Amino acid sequence: MGMAAGVVGTAAMTVSSTLEARLRGREPSTTPARAASKVLGVAPIDEQGEQRFNNLAHWGYGIAWGAVRGLLGAVGLRGTPATLAHLAAVWGGEQVVLPATGAGPPAMKWGATEVAIDVWHHVVYVVATGLAYPWLEGR
Repeated sequence: MGMAAGVVGTAAMTVSSTLEARLRGREPSTTPARAASKVLGVAPIDEQGEQRFNNLAHWGYGIAWGAVRGLLGAVGLRGTPATLAHLAAVWGGEQVVLPATGAGPPAMKWGATEVAIDVWHHVVYVVATGLAYPWLEGR
């Protein structure tokens, strides 16, 4: 159920980040593709390939983190504590992976606005995932 909940969370985060990008007039992030390229040792050959790969990486990452939400539920962590633990794992993981892969600088170099926006998108993800998880379990 965790991975299915991750699909819901990823969809919510996609809507959130797409709206934010349009409102701010910025291009969609290619950070998922850059990180996945480094980790997997593959690189898209053109812009269209990069967009497809970016979407695959974004959705794959979100679905995989949904499995972590499922593990939290399996060990009995529910509700707000599970959502907070999930946020710490997801956002904390990003803060390790992005600089380690060269896909992005450490958050301390982003500026307060960019950090707040990034945290917001991850809050959207974990809240949507956290709401979907018990619903999908039938509780």
